[in-house]
Amino acid sequence: MASASSSSRRARPELPYKPKPGEIPTNPGVYRFRDADGRVLYVGKAKNLRARLSNYFAPLPTLHERTRRMVTTAASVEWTVVDSDVDSLQLEYMWIKEFDPPFNVRYRDDKSYPFMAITLADEAPRVIVTRNRRIAGARYFGPYPKVWAVHDTIDLMIKVFPIRTCSDSSYKKAMATGRPCFPGQIGRCGGPCSGRVTIEEHRAIVDDFVAFMAGGDQRFTKQLNARMREASAAMDYEAAATYRDRLQAIDAVLSKSALVLAEDIDADLFGIAEDELAAAVQHFVIRGGRVRGVRASTIEKELDISAGDLVDQVLQRTYGNASGADIPRQVLVPHLPDDADELETWLRDKRGKSVSIQVAQRGQKADLMRTASLNAQQALMLHKTRRTSDYVARTQGLTDLQEALGLDTAPLRIECFDVSHLSGTNVVASMVVFEDGLPRKDQYRSFSIAETTDDTDSIYQVLTRRLAYVGRAEEDEADAPAGLPESEGEPVAPERKRRRFAYPPQLLVVDGGRPQVEAAARALRESGHTEIALCGIAKRLEEVWLPGEEYPVILPRTSESLYLLQRLRDEAHRFAVTHQRKRRRRDIQSVLAEVPGLGESRIKALLKHFGSVTALKNASRDEILELPGIGPALAQAIHTHLSDR
Repeated sequence: MASASSSSRRARPELPYKPKPGEIPTNPGVYRFRDADGRVLYVGKAKNLRARLSNYFAPLPTLHERTRRMVTTAASVEWTVVDSDVDSLQLEYMWIKEFDPPFNVRYRDDKSYPFMAITLADEAPRVIVTRNRRIAGARYFGPYPKVWAVHDTIDLMIKVFPIRTCSDSSYKKAMATGRPCFPGQIGRCGGPCSGRVTIEEHRAIVDDFVAFMAGGDQRFTKQLNARMREASAAMDYEAAATYRDRLQAIDAVLSKSALVLAEDIDADLFGIAEDELAAAVQHFVIRGGRVRGVRASTIEKELDISAGDLVDQVLQRTYGNASGADIPRQVLVPHLPDDADELETWLRDKRGKSVSIQVAQRGQKADLMRTASLNAQQALMLHKTRRTSDYVARTQGLTDLQEALGLDTAPLRIECFDVSHLSGTNVVASMVVFEDGLPRKDQYRSFSIAETTDDTDSIYQVLTRRLAYVGRAEEDEADAPAGLPESEGEPVAPERKRRRFAYPPQLLVVDGGRPQVEAAARALRESGHTEIALCGIAKRLEEVWLPGEEYPVILPRTSESLYLLQRLRDEAHRFAVTHQRKRRRRDIQSVLAEVPGLGESRIKALLKHFGSVTALKNASRDEILELPGIGPALAQAIHTHLSDR
């Protein structure tokens, strides 16, 4: 390998460490960005170092905000040339493990999963339950979702393949004294210390145990069936009963892992769900067509990366320290990485046999991928929910937000606004309230906007209406402007609703960028409430905009403050869309109620049958006629009435 590094040269004021033209080689290699203290910020690989690094040294305004933050934080860049793309893959993985760069994706396993391990390096291998993945010479199966699931499987397996379960100390004592270990005395240990088998015979049973767990080899079922029939024919009913019990144990083991693919398929399948800040991964371990283990992990993303690059990182993480026995013939992913060929070569070298990386597109594999992806989506949602309920995390988020926005105190009450419309019509807005970092749904409000020119005008109108109530005492409410918005859930008594609506927030958040923030700032100035802080969060880049500022505030991707703002924005969007859908449904019900002979039950049946307002409006007379209880005349009346709208 050859290596080179850039010195601190001034190519332009923004990035003084940019290498001179021609300095960066066109070979494959791995690069590292470092800060002024020498800490590695980011590690990446490239088939062509010059082409890849030139992307980072493009004019700063053209860079993605988070990429800009990384390159401006860095003080130098260095690279190492390698012989092949596969070498760059291996070196990148090694450096990420060694330096743990903050701008690379960060993995957080949801939990430490239990495995079944067979200690093949021992004189008499035993089967154990462990979370330690570093036992020398051990063969692992799993991971299992619960410890009891591993124990249940072992209890069933040793009925068919009676191998050692006792501890090493018990085994040594039994072999020295000639007295079986306690598990051996009660029939739960089939090792040599029990006196039933020799070390060689025990090793053969262990090999069968491993072979069955590795693929559910059907030859064992066939052998036991044949022996049971032979014993029964010979009227050796005791032996036949033993074989029958072993068959039942095998069936019980197989029933615990449903057959999802063909019996000859060994594969690992990865379902991934992601948003701007995080991703959740569901890893299904499939052996012999059955799901033998499931592992979940979450990933925090500091830089924006493509779906293929995320898959690349997941595979490196999964197989970086894996033994050949842990790598299957097929790896099924939702998106194919750009360097899939290099990854296949890397995995083939580790496994000693060919490995294919495929996208599950159809059939049973696609069905299983959808299941894994759905589990990943639920895991991502659960991860966010748990993070929100963490008091320490919420407190940290509010403190970080105070520092980032330059507030005098932490914003204990935050209100977030979003505007929703349908192709410019039926415009509504929402206000959600968070106190101490938690949603206060009893104080959510919805706004109807009769006339507006665009989203900025809508924001201005809504905030003007909302700010008119800030600080008003109960006796002054009667003089407040009209247009008190609706609340979520059950109706609230007017005086109580107004009193809550008078609470002043410490921070207003709008969904949008600079134009929306400036519109909100104008409403604050005109209302005389400039003491209330304001910011906007733009979804595309997760930028935080402040009024009057030319550039946005970029919060760290893993910060609790950005997570809090994102959750506020998403909740405001959800509430706005929900309110708009309710209005559209009320509107169409009102229109249909004007049709003579069409009652409430038939209106509900129509909407349920067609599934959406749009589908009902586009339906023909004959399609409406298909609904039970709708005659030709009524169908024609409905179709004509909706067509005139």
